[in-house]
Amino acid sequence: MPETQAEFGRRSSTEQPGRDILSRIVETKSAEISRLLSRADELRSRAADASEARDFRSALAEPGVVSLIAEVKRRSPGAGPIRPNLDPAGLAEEYLVAGASALSVLTDCEYFGGSLADLSAVRSAVSVPVLRKDFLLSNVQILEARSSGADAVLLIVGILGDSLLRELRLQSEELGMTALVEVHDAGEMARALDSGASVIGINNRDLRRFTVRLETTLGLMDSVPDSVILVSESGIGTRSDVEVLARVGVDAVLVGEALLRAAVPGQMVSELSGVPSFTRSPASVRR
Repeated sequence: MPETQAEFGRRSSTEQPGRDILSRIVETKSAEISRLLSRADELRSRAADASEARDFRSALAEPGVVSLIAEVKRRSPGAGPIRPNLDPAGLAEEYLVAGASALSVLTDCEYFGGSLADLSAVRSAVSVPVLRKDFLLSNVQILEARSSGADAVLLIVGILGDSLLRELRLQSEELGMTALVEVHDAGEMARALDSGASVIGINNRDLRRFTVRLETTLGLMDSVPDSVILVSESGIGTRSDVEVLARVGVDAVLVGEALLRAAVPGQMVSELSGVPSFTRSPASVRR
């Protein structure tokens, strides 16, 4: 029997790998950016020569069904090792055959064990769009993403000021990529909408404490107009989860750990795919 919205919202993760892990990650990224700046001209040239980006937004807008973004991730600060010895290309092909609409690749090395090499391997192995999932704070990281083959980038509202958020989104779009603008609370949702984001992800995980509350999506989506593609991220592990999200009008879900811990990840992709979608509600907030 499908679980109710109340049951869906009560389930949560209480893992806390340390106080404010997000601040530590941002500090690490700032140091990485300092080293990367010397390569800006090279990355700009490579980005200009990269193959045309695939349309991430359109891949999530398939009529009648909730699209699935399947993630390639080796570990996380909260969960520890998940699938450390995975074959990125092989896993990506398995996801694609099973019905994934798009893929997400963690490229942070220090905290998630990922790399741009993982991204490039995945991009070469599949025909669907690929998202670079990382903690992006600078124009040079956007160039790096496109030069490595990314079709979309993650922009986390909680670590970006309004001006930089808009600037990175516009830069991404100028390079042909889509920006998935990620929020966790009502204030961030308002900022994302004000920034002009056309694809917004609601992260059910609090990135400062790495706790997960699935009801986060249910509480934030009422302000999102139909013109915006809405993605629910983190904590989604069953078809019932996807069905609850579908009933309130979510366009896509991003699933990582549940797939990566599955004995046969492709089989789980099949189980989570094809859920019928519904018009977003309530109608009074649509514009």
